[in-house]
Amino acid sequence: MNFIIRECKIADGPYIQQLNRRQMGYDFPLRETMKKLEKRLADPSQKIFVAEADEQVVGYIHLEGYDTLYAPHMKNILGIATARQYQRRGIGRALLSAAENRARRTGAAGVRLVSGEGRKDAHKFYAVCGYDGGKKQINFKKIF
Repeated sequence: MNFIIRECKIADGPYIQQLNRRQMGYDFPLRETMKKLEKRLADPSQKIFVAEADEQVVGYIHLEGYDTLYAPHMKNILGIATARQYQRRGIGRALLSAAENRARRTGAAGVRLVSGEGRKDAHKFYAVCGYDGGKKQINFKKIF
């Protein structure tokens, strides 16, 4: 199967919104997705790559800087998704590789990500790609 990994463009927004809804369960409105995407594409501390196959976006990865007071600079994967019918074809691995290469080029010490407890298949995929589960955490949030 042929696919390419490339930098995201604003026109990719509807595909990303659908990937978020169908693959990750986040039913965020397209209009809001487009507003956020426009800001993220203009922010040099963030990078979004997409996978394109069959003349459509079938996956994406969103990377940002991760800086704490207790560890070296890293990159944080905020989202990664591949359309179900394109999974197990190397796209997810290629997206991770693009993110890791970007992290290396920008001087990051590594890449981190957080994955929901119920995403067991994703956890297996990350482990195969060399990611260590490390410690377990609880994600707290307060919505206003």
